[in-house]
Amino acid sequence: MDSKQTANSSVLWRRRWRRISEPVIEGVIRLCGISAIVFVFGIFFFVFREGAGYLFKGLDIPKFLFTTEWVPTSQSNVRYGVLALLAGTFSVTVLAMVIAVPFGLGAAVFISEFCGPRLRETLKIVIELLAAIPSVVWGFIGLSLMNPLIQQVFHAPVGLNVLNGAILLALMSVPIMVSIGEDSLKAVPDSYREAALALGATRWQTVYRVLFPAAKNGLLAAVLLGVGRAVGETMAVLMATGHAVNLPHSIFDPVRTLTATIAAELGEASVGSDHYQVLFIIGILLFTITFAVNLTADMIVKGIRKQ
Repeated sequence: MDSKQTANSSVLWRRRWRRISEPVIEGVIRLCGISAIVFVFGIFFFVFREGAGYLFKGLDIPKFLFTTEWVPTSQSNVRYGVLALLAGTFSVTVLAMVIAVPFGLGAAVFISEFCGPRLRETLKIVIELLAAIPSVVWGFIGLSLMNPLIQQVFHAPVGLNVLNGAILLALMSVPIMVSIGEDSLKAVPDSYREAALALGATRWQTVYRVLFPAAKNGLLAAVLLGVGRAVGETMAVLMATGHAVNLPHSIFDPVRTLTATIAAELGEASVGSDHYQVLFIIGILLFTITFAVNLTADMIVKGIRKQ
């Protein structure tokens, strides 16, 4: 009787524990999801609060967005024009994606579909180590290694330019593309591969005609995460792009990005000054750009799902 009573009491205790623990776990999970939204809005509120005073009272938005003169420290004629900074950011990011997307998705396909287990694990470790390199180290590589190399190979007058920054950003974006892309390809059911091979498709035809369409949402997410990594990078582009405020006419022109401008000048601007607030307005502009990229991606993914 004692053993039966003990067993019954343990069963009752487990049931009570489940009744208590399940709502607690659900509440913790819900809190984690809500906290992510709260943190994002909190960061945006902080940035917006710091720049709102000059944004609504003294900033000429058309001149701010469509002029190229950035002279925030002039005593007589202060000019805040971010068109050159926008052009520098987009030129470096676009060229980085042109380099990174083929290599990142190609490496993801190779790791997922073509290499053996031992080589796969080795490549994953190497890619993770590549992702662990600090951005300031990439900046040193661009400054000391890529700078003279670009000058020698392309006979460019300056090695700190769009190409230098784009190569570094591509190398920094490839690991996240490979990781997300490989997970997306692995998530495709094996029955898809078996059916394609049974119909006589080659391995490349299987990848191109079966796996890519089936994993397109995840591959798009991988590319967009790479874009976000490139747009938000600071130290590498600060050290490798020449930090010159001008509209680039070729990949060998030095440029300055939005993030590099904030990093270089925020420490010198006095708190509450117009210059200080304009730098936070640039932060608002970066938030807007990333929001537009994510919204566009969401609309594309929804359109793909409807098809």
